[in-house]
Amino acid sequence: MFSLNFDISEFLTQYWQKKPILIKNAFPNFEDLISADELAGLACEESVASRVVVTKPNDWQIVEGPFEDYDQFGDKNWQLLVQALNHWHPDSSDFINAFRFIPDWRFDDLMVSFATPGGGVGAHIDNYDVFIIQGEGQRHWTVGDKGQYAPKNNDPTTPLIEGFEPIIDAVLEKGDLLYIPPGYPHQGQTLTLAMSYSIGFRAPSQQELFSELADSLIDNNSGLKRFTSSNEPKLASQISTSHQQDMMALITELAANPDNYQAMLGKMLSQNRFELDLCEPEEPYSVEDITDYLSQGALLYRIGGLKLLHIEGDSVQRIFVNGEAFEYPAHIEADIKDLCENFRFSNPQALALTQTPATQQLLLSLLNLGYFYFGE
Repeated sequence: MFSLNFDISEFLTQYWQKKPILIKNAFPNFEDLISADELAGLACEESVASRVVVTKPNDWQIVEGPFEDYDQFGDKNWQLLVQALNHWHPDSSDFINAFRFIPDWRFDDLMVSFATPGGGVGAHIDNYDVFIIQGEGQRHWTVGDKGQYAPKNNDPTTPLIEGFEPIIDAVLEKGDLLYIPPGYPHQGQTLTLAMSYSIGFRAPSQQELFSELADSLIDNNSGLKRFTSSNEPKLASQISTSHQQDMMALITELAANPDNYQAMLGKMLSQNRFELDLCEPEEPYSVEDITDYLSQGALLYRIGGLKLLHIEGDSVQRIFVNGEAFEYPAHIEADIKDLCENFRFSNPQALALTQTPATQQLLLSLLNLGYFYFGE
C-alpha cells in the first residue's frame, strides 16, 4: 500500500491549483512500481504510448515509440517516457489510489520516466496539474512563478520557454513529491540514472466544453430554439447590443438546463485519452459463468485507467463508463457506489455484488465489454 505522508486537507486548502510545493519524503520507504527493464519492454509494444526525449545543445529531439532497442541513444542525455502505465501494469492501482482525494474525472494518467544523467525536457509550462514522485536516483528540479515567458526559439506552438527565476530549487530523492499547478514553469534535469512518476490531472477548456455540447445537441436534435427580438436597430447594417446579448442568452439558457449538459459531461469526462487494455472474453460471459468463477474463489478487477462516474443530482439513474451511459434501478445504489469507488474486489465482495439480479446484469455487461475481469 502507498500512504501519503502529509496533511491532505491542508494541501487542498493551501496548494491545490494555487501554488507549487515540494514535499520531502511524501512516500516513506517508497519502492519503484516497475523496473527500468520492464518499462523498456513495455515501450516496445505498439499499443503503449511512449517516446524518448534526447537532450541536445539548446534543443531537444523527440523519438516516438515503439522501440526495438535503446543502444542508439547512448548512456547519457536522454529519457524514456511511457504514458498511462496504470493501463498496462495492474500493480500501479494502489499508487493511483493514494491520489483519489482528487476526483476520478480529473485523472489523466500515470506517466513513468527512466532517465540517464543529463536527460530532461527543458523549461516548459503545462496546462494541467501534475504530481512528480521520485523513484530511484536523483533529479534536480526548478519551478518558477506564474508570468509571461518567451517561447523557446520564438516558436508560439511549443510549451518550452527560454527560462525563468526559480521559486523552488531542489534535488528530489526517492519518495519525494513535487506538485506543480497549471501555468507554473518548471524544468527537471537528471543527475543519476533515475526513475520518476508523474500523475497528471486535467480539466476541460471552454473550447472543449463548447465543442462537446454542440456535438451533443446535434446528436440529440436539440437546442433548436431560435433568436427572437422585441426591437430592431435604426441602422440596417448594425447588430445591436441588445441583439448580441439576447443571442448569447440562448447559449446561457442551454447551459443552465441540466438535461442539456449532464449526459454530455458524463460521457466526455469518463473517456480516456490513452488506449485501454480491454479484457474482452473470447466468448461472452453468462450469469452461470459469473457464478462458476466466483464459486472457485476468483477475485474481480477493474481494468487500469477505466473511469466509472456518476453525476450528482443527475436527472437519470445512471453511471458513465468510458463514454457510455448505463442506467440502473434505484435499489442497487449501494452496489453502484462500490463498483465506482473500488479498483478490485475480494471474492466475498464480488459474491455480495452478484446477489442482486440488477447488479449482476450490469456487471455481466461490464465484463463482456472487457471493462472488468476475473483473476486470482
